[in-house]
Amino acid sequence: MSLTGNSTLVINLLRDIPKTKRFFSGLLLFSHIRLLSEMATTKGVHVKARSSPYPGSNITRFPVPDNKVAWSVEWNDYDPVDYTAPSVKAGPVWADPDVRENKDHKIKWNAIDGKVNRKSHHGKYQTLDGAPRNPRGRTGIKNRGLLGKWGPNHAADPIVTRWKRDSKGNQITDPTSKKPILQFVAIQRKDSGLWAIPGGMVDAGETVSVTLKREFGEEALNSMGIPEKERKSTEKELSALFKHGYEVYRGYVDDPRNTDNSWMETIAVNFHDEKGKSVGKFNLEGGDDATAAHWTDISSNLSLFASHEDFIHKTALYRKAHWGAAES
Repeated sequence: MSLTGNSTLVINLLRDIPKTKRFFSGLLLFSHIRLLSEMATTKGVHVKARSSPYPGSNITRFPVPDNKVAWSVEWNDYDPVDYTAPSVKAGPVWADPDVRENKDHKIKWNAIDGKVNRKSHHGKYQTLDGAPRNPRGRTGIKNRGLLGKWGPNHAADPIVTRWKRDSKGNQITDPTSKKPILQFVAIQRKDSGLWAIPGGMVDAGETVSVTLKREFGEEALNSMGIPEKERKSTEKELSALFKHGYEVYRGYVDDPRNTDNSWMETIAVNFHDEKGKSVGKFNLEGGDDATAAHWTDISSNLSLFASHEDFIHKTALYRKAHWGAAES
């Protein structure tokens, strides 16, 4: 366009400023709404639940981009890989039958089904073709993978903490944040080698409080492998500590084992040994599903299994302990 043409355009726009303002205001509003929509679609999407290869296999998930995770986003080309681990197909007592093949087996979704809790911490989940749908969206794999239950697989994660102390028993603070350093009991998982919070599945008919204490004893103290007299003493100390806990989190877990039809949910509870004279003095030893256990300093540098870093961060905030980075 010539200089004269540009001048004419400017003059015309100036003559009709109200219309011009409405045009650009509308354009700005449209752009803002679109941005918010995209943010809502991608915010909080699971990441580890879309990772490949699937744990314990060479299975590669169907690739799911952030903006296609939500079921509300139409995606006709979505073709998830159908996979159930051999250990689940073998039909152990903790696994459901295949509801797609065994039409006679009726499961009560979103309810207490006999001794099995099939309710989600996030309210009612949808079902499609007789199978539940992951409330957090697509994962690239359908069926159950390594998880025994269709729908939510409930777990409990005990976060046992103490203050880091020097040889004289004084709390140690971080030189930068000036906040006391909190330690938690971490275990190394046998299945993946990753460090994690000791925890595990809530057995059928079992209460979460029982699971929390049982899993910590088995995985962090090797309670199943110590003499009976010592085990009774340990259980007494644990019972006292586990009477008072702070619930850190309740809900969906971004777990690499999750699929479109089976997913992990947990209740994470912090049990704090303020003076370090109960569980804080125990000799930690990996047992059951753990190869090792030790006290670990809490900071933003941690790299843990599933959503465990988030649980530890929430614990540090609650205890007003050092975290790092911007102390967010």
